Amino acid sequence: MDNISCNRMWSRLLLEAAAIPHFPARRIRQKNISICVAKRKGLLIIHVHKAKETKMNLKEISAFTTGLLDAPQNRVAREAALSDDLVGLKMFDFVEIGAVRADDGYFARCRAPEIVGPQFMLPGDWLAEAKSVLSIFFKFTERVMKSSAALPAWPSNEWLHARIEGQMFINWAMDALAGKLTQGGYPSLAPSSDRRFLSAQKKPGVKAFSNSSFTSNWSERHVAFICGLGTFGLSKGLITKAGMSGRFGSLVSALDLPPTGREYSEVYEYCIMCGKCAKNCPPQAISLEKGKNHSLCAEFLDRTAAKHAPRYGCGKCQVNVPCQNGIPGRKKIPLAADQHT
Repeated sequence: MDNISCNRMWSRLLLEAAAIPHFPARRIRQKNISICVAKRKGLLIIHVHKAKETKMNLKEISAFTTGLLDAPQNRVAREAALSDDLVGLKMFDFVEIGAVRADDGYFARCRAPEIVGPQFMLPGDWLAEAKSVLSIFFKFTERVMKSSAALPAWPSNEWLHARIEGQMFINWAMDALAGKLTQGGYPSLAPSSDRRFLSAQKKPGVKAFSNSSFTSNWSERHVAFICGLGTFGLSKGLITKAGMSGRFGSLVSALDLPPTGREYSEVYEYCIMCGKCAKNCPPQAISLEKGKNHSLCAEFLDRTAAKHAPRYGCGKCQVNVPCQNGIPGRKKIPLAADQHT
C-alpha cells in the first residue's frame, strides 16, 4: 500500500470510528507498521505497532533460495506430468545470485532502443523505495539438460516441464523471497509477477508493444547482466559461471545490499563465438554472421506450441554447447548433483 492510499484509508477509518457507536476493531498495515483502531465505551483506542526489522545479507538470501529448491513446487506433480516416469522430476538444483544498487547507471541504458527500449521500467518505477536489485540464476538439473541434448529436433518432455512448470516455480520462489524480505521490514517485489509487467514473449504469438515483437518492460537477462551474473552469448542467452542452461528471476528491494560486482566489461565477453549453438538451432535462427533472428526463433516456438500445447519450448542453444555448464575455457564451479533419477 502506498502512502497516499494508506492516508486515505486512515482518514476514512477515523471518520467511521467517530460516527459508528459500536465500531468493530479494524487494522491497517503500511510497510512494517501496523495500526489498530477500536472503540470502547465511546472512546477511540489507537494502537501502533512497529514490526522488528530483520535484515538479511546475501549469504542468508542465498541459503533461503537454495532451500526452496527442495520444495514440492520444484518437482513435476503427478497431475501435470506428461508421463508416469516424469512424476517427481526435479527441474532446478542450483542457484547463483547477483546484486546491484537500484540506481546503477546500466538500468537507464536499457531504455535505449537498441538494448531493451524506452518502455523499460527502472527499479524505482517498480518500487519507490528501491535500494537494491537481485538477480537469481536457476540451473537446470542434469536430467533436464541430457534429455534435451538427446533430441536435436524437438524439445524433450523434461525440457517442456522445466520451461513451463519450471517458470511457475521461479515465480513462486521469487514471490516467497519477496515476502520474506517484506515481512522483515524491507518492501520487495518481483517485477515479472507484478501486474504492471508486460512482455511480448509471454507466450508465442502475443505482441505487447506496437514498436517491437520481442521486448518487455523488464528483461531478466539484461538485469542478470547488470547484477554481474554473466554476459550474453551468440544465441542472446546469458552465460553465467554455472553456464547458460537455466532460467532467471529477479527482485527489486528496499533492502540495501552490497553489489556483487561485474567481472567483465564487454557484453559478449564470455562467448567464444564457436558457432555450436547455431549448429544446434532447429530453425537455423542463429548465425555467426548475423547473430540471432528472433522472428525465426519465435516461429519455431509457435510450432512447438502447436505440437505440445499447452506447453512450448526449445533451448537447443543451451545444451551440447561449450557454455552449457560454465564459462568456456574456465574452471567449472561445483554444482549439486541431480538427486532424482
